Amino acid sequence: MAQKHGPWTIQETRHKYQNSVINVREDQVLQPDGQPGIYGTVAMKPGVAILPIDSDRIVHLSRQFRYALGKESIEVVCGALEEDEPPLEAAQREAQEELGIKAEEWSELGFFHVDTSIVYCPIYLFLAHQLTFTETHQEGTETIEGLRIPLDEAVQMVMDSKITHGPSCVLILKARNVLAEF
Repeated sequence: MAQKHGPWTIQETRHKYQNSVINVREDQVLQPDGQPGIYGTVAMKPGVAILPIDSDRIVHLSRQFRYALGKESIEVVCGALEEDEPPLEAAQREAQEELGIKAEEWSELGFFHVDTSIVYCPIYLFLAHQLTFTETHQEGTETIEGLRIPLDEAVQMVMDSKITHGPSCVLILKARNVLAEF
């Protein structure tokens, strides 16, 4: 049965691939101009991105091998929300798992969409303050090295394309803007 989707009409949906993290589907559509077409989308679990920062404006980042890139990437702490998990709880869990960081104070910096044309994956952004350190509990797929970098240096790394992970870039730049007000 046809279904309106904004100015588009979805005539049929085929699920092409699905696992615990992503769902790839192909829709047979009528485009806004009335012409038939296909539209492929990828839906991913919503995620969180966390930038732990201490009182000296040192941020705690991660360096890890990323399979899709085939090389290491410097990033903020990131992870997926589990089913029905509130974003703040996911952020707290991921900071502790990946870098062994607990924080007394959390600031929400909004959210963003990774790619609005073909990917549905909202990422919720957090700053973590008043840090304490414990053991990490990394997953079997993770080999994460923690990095301590001044915030201004992290911003420069984004500007120089040394940090290229989308959520990391957005969060580091938003954090700098927010922290400039203090």
